[in-house]
Amino acid sequence: MPRRPDSPAASVLPAGEAHHGLPVHEVVLLLETDPDRGLSGDEAARRLDRFGPNTLPAAARGGPLLRALRQFHHPLIYILIAAGAVTAALGESVDSAVIFAVVLINAFVGFVQESKAEAALDSLRSMARTTARAVRDGRERAVPSEELVPGDLVLVEAGDKVPADVRLLRAAELRADESALTGESVPVAKDEVLLDPLTPVADRRNTLHSGTLVTAGRGAGVAVATGAGTELGEIHRLVGAAEVLTTPLTEKLARFSRVLTVVILVLAAVTFVIGLARGQGASDTFTAAVALAVGAIPEGLPAVVTITLAIGVARMARRRAVIRRLPAVETLGSTTVICSDKTGTLTENQMTVRAVRTPDGEFSVSGSGYAPDGEFRRGDGGVVPVAADRALYRCLLAGALCNDAVLAGGTPKAGGGVRWSLTGDPTEGALLAAAVKGGLGPDATAAFPRVGAVPFSSERRYMATVHRDGEAGGHLLLVKGAVEQVVELCSAAMGADGSVRPLDAEAVLRAADELAGRGLRVLATAELPGAEPEGLGEGAPAGSMVFTGLQAMLDPPRAAAVDAVRACRTAGIGIKMITGDHAATATAVAARIGLLTERREGEVLTGADLDALPAQEYPDAVERARVFARVSPEQKLRLVEALQARGQVVAMTGDGVNDAPALRRANIGVAMGRGGTEVAKDAADMVLTDDDFATIEAAVEEGRGVFDNLVKFIVWVLPTSLGQGMLVLVAILFGATLPVLPTQILWINMTTAVALGLMLAFEPKEEGIMRRPPRDPGRALLTTALAFRVLLVSALIVGGAWWLFTWERAEGAGLAEARTAAVNLVVAVELFYLFSCRSLTRSAWSAGVFGNRWIIGGVLAQTAGQLAITYLPAMNGLFRTAPIDGGAWLRILGFALLASLAVAVDKRLRRQLV
Repeated sequence: MPRRPDSPAASVLPAGEAHHGLPVHEVVLLLETDPDRGLSGDEAARRLDRFGPNTLPAAARGGPLLRALRQFHHPLIYILIAAGAVTAALGESVDSAVIFAVVLINAFVGFVQESKAEAALDSLRSMARTTARAVRDGRERAVPSEELVPGDLVLVEAGDKVPADVRLLRAAELRADESALTGESVPVAKDEVLLDPLTPVADRRNTLHSGTLVTAGRGAGVAVATGAGTELGEIHRLVGAAEVLTTPLTEKLARFSRVLTVVILVLAAVTFVIGLARGQGASDTFTAAVALAVGAIPEGLPAVVTITLAIGVARMARRRAVIRRLPAVETLGSTTVICSDKTGTLTENQMTVRAVRTPDGEFSVSGSGYAPDGEFRRGDGGVVPVAADRALYRCLLAGALCNDAVLAGGTPKAGGGVRWSLTGDPTEGALLAAAVKGGLGPDATAAFPRVGAVPFSSERRYMATVHRDGEAGGHLLLVKGAVEQVVELCSAAMGADGSVRPLDAEAVLRAADELAGRGLRVLATAELPGAEPEGLGEGAPAGSMVFTGLQAMLDPPRAAAVDAVRACRTAGIGIKMITGDHAATATAVAARIGLLTERREGEVLTGADLDALPAQEYPDAVERARVFARVSPEQKLRLVEALQARGQVVAMTGDGVNDAPALRRANIGVAMGRGGTEVAKDAADMVLTDDDFATIEAAVEEGRGVFDNLVKFIVWVLPTSLGQGMLVLVAILFGATLPVLPTQILWINMTTAVALGLMLAFEPKEEGIMRRPPRDPGRALLTTALAFRVLLVSALIVGGAWWLFTWERAEGAGLAEARTAAVNLVVAVELFYLFSCRSLTRSAWSAGVFGNRWIIGGVLAQTAGQLAITYLPAMNGLFRTAPIDGGAWLRILGFALLASLAVAVDKRLRRQLV
C-alpha cells in the first residue's frame, strides 16, 4: 500500500513554530538544507516521495450520469414513477406512457439547465503549476513546480509566479503582488527581516507566498511549505470545507414538496380505502387514487421554476451579471446583506493622485483612474495652469521622470471612452497620469533623458534618477519616496515662483500627516540641479536637495458606487466592506461612498480586533460594524458564517484567491469578471463582467423580480393541483363517476404550466420593487392572504367542474362529452386567473392587458390546444374526450368570468383593509 504523504508544514518544522518568526539560520537547520548549494538530487527525490507533489489535492466529482440521476431525486417525482409503474402493471399503457413522459421531460429540462460543475479546486491547482528555478547540488535548475519539496533553494525575479511558500534568505529590491491572496492594493516590499511569530499573513515581509507574483527585484529563499501546507493550500482547504448553502426558495420548495408528498400519499390511501369500503373494484379504485395523485402534483413546477430562473439569467446577462448557478437568481432577491470587497469593486482599482501639496499651497486633482483627463484647482476652486506654478510643475516632473511604469491607452470602454492600462507599479502609474493631466506628456519629458538610477529599496524608501536637463543644461537629480526619507535629503524648498528658501521640515511632515489622515497615500518629491551621474553612488546626497512637493493618492471610488450603495440601503439591504487593505484606507473609501456617514465606535474593525473579541460578543460586533480591514481568508469566512447565523442572506463579493472560501460559503458569491482570479470566478455563483458594485444592485433588482414571478406562478398553479385532487376525492366520497381522468389531468397540468404559467416568467418588474425591504428569510412562501386565495380558486374549480359535469350528464351528454366540458372549464378558470396573477395585490387591469405580450401568445396557444383535444379524433382517442356544443362553451366561459370576478373582489377587499 503506498505511503500517504505527510503535511510539509507539520513534518519539517516543529509543531507550532512559525518560520517567519525564526532566524534564517534556524530555518535552514530545521529544513536540513544548504543555503548556498540547496538539496542534493537524491535528497529531493526522497522528500518528494515523503511529502508528495507540490500540488493541491483533487476533489472527487460526479459525472454526467450522476447529474442525470439527481434529476429524479424528488419526492413528487417518486410518486409519479410509482403511479406510472402500477398503472402499467394494470394494463393502462396509454396512461402509464403519459405519466412517464412527464417524468422524463422534467428530468431533461433539469439536466440541461443544471449549473456547471464546481471548478474552484481545479483552478487553485492550476495556479500552483509553474516552472520554478531551484538550486540543487550547487547548480541552478529549471524544476517543475510540482516537484519542489520543503528545503529546496528557490530563486525568483521580476515576472515569476512564486511556486511555494518561500522564506527569504536574500532579497534585492524585491516586491511582490499579493493582492489575490491578501487584498493588499499595491505590491509589497520583501526582505529578510525577522518578524514576530504572530505577524499576520499580509504583513510577512520575509516570506513569498505560493501563487503570488514577483513584480520587481530578485531574491532567493528556502521552500518552507509545499502543496496543501502553503497559505494557498489552506485556502484550498477552506474552500473544500465551506458548506454550499441552499437558497431560500430552494429550502421553501423542498419543505413544500415534502409536506405535499405526505398529504398526497395520505389522500390517495384514503381514497383507495374508501373506494374499497364502498364495494368498488380494486382496479377502478386504484385508478381513482392515481388520478388524485397526478392531479394534486404540480408536474410542471420543477420545469417552470428552472426555466423562470434561466430567463432571469438572460435578463441579468444583459445587465452585465453572468449567473453560474441558476438558484443564485432567486437568492439575489432575498439578499439582506452585501459583503463587498473594496479594491476593484467599490473602487476603480487604479491609483489616482487626488491632491498635490507644494510649499506654497494645496491643489486638488480631478479625474479618476489612469486616464490622463483632469484639472488642477486651488482651494478656492479656480483652475490652475501647471506652468504658472513652478513648484507644482517640478513636483509633477519628478513624479513622471523618477518612474519605471508605462501607461497605454486605446482599449474602448463599454459606454464610451478609452480604458488605460498600466505596466508597472500602480503608484507610479498614478504619478504618470497626474503629470499628463498637467501637460507633462511624453513630448515634454523627452527633454530629460535618464542617464542613471538608484531603484527603490525597503531600506532607502526612495527612488532616485539622474537626467540630462533639457531646460537648464547639465544634469538633474530627481527623488521620489517616503516623506520622512525625502525630507532628510532636503535642506531647501521651492516656491511657486521657482525661488528657493529654507525647508520647514516640521510643516512638511504635518502636511503629510494631514493628507494621510484622509486615507491618502503620500509620496514626496525633490530635485538637485547640477548633479552628476557618477556621484549618485548608492543614493542621493543627504541635506542638499530641494523639496518640491507632496503627491497624495488613493484608489478612487467608482462613480456609480455611491448611488448603488444608497439604492441598496433604501431597499433595506445592509452593506459591509470587507478588505485586506489598511483600516485608514478602507475608512476613507467607506466615507466617500456614503457607507460611513458618521464615524461611530465599533463601525470599523480590523482582523486583530476580530480575533480579540470574546465569542459571546462576536455576532453583535459583526452585525454593528460596517468596515472590516486587514482580514484573513479565515476571518472573511467566519464573518459570513456569523451573519448567516443571525438569519441574514449574505451576498459576498471578491476577486482574489483569498476570497474563494467566503464566496463559496455565502448564500451568493459574486466574483469580478475583468480583474478577478479564475479561482474566485469558479467559487462564485455570479460573475460581474464590469467589476462594478452598481451591477450588484441591478442584479438584486432583477432577482427580486424573478422571485416575484416565481411566487406568482406558484399562486397560479396550486389551485389547479389542489382543485383537481379534491375533485377526485369528492367523487370517491360520494361514490360518483370521476369527472376527469388521470391522462386528462396530466394534459391540463403540463399544457397550462407551459402555455400559461410559464408566461408569468416574462412579467416585467413591478414599480417600487427596490423600495421594498428584503423578504424575511423565515417567512412562509405564501402569506395568509395568498393561501386564502389559493383555497378560494381551488374551491371554485372543484365546484365549477362538478357542477358542469353533473349538468352535462343531466342534459343527456355522454360520459366523454361531460368530462371534456369539465376539463375545458378547469382550463378556462386557470386562463382567466392567470391575468389576475400578473399582480398579487393590484387588479388584473392595472398591469395592462398588453403589458406582457407573452401571455397573449400563451393564451392563444392554450386555446388552440383545447380545441385540438376537444375536436381532433386522434386526440379524442388518446385522452378519451369528445366534441362539445356551443351551449357548453357559454357555460364554461360564464363560470370562468364569475371566478375571475370573485378573485378581483378578494383583492379589493384586502387592499381596503390594509
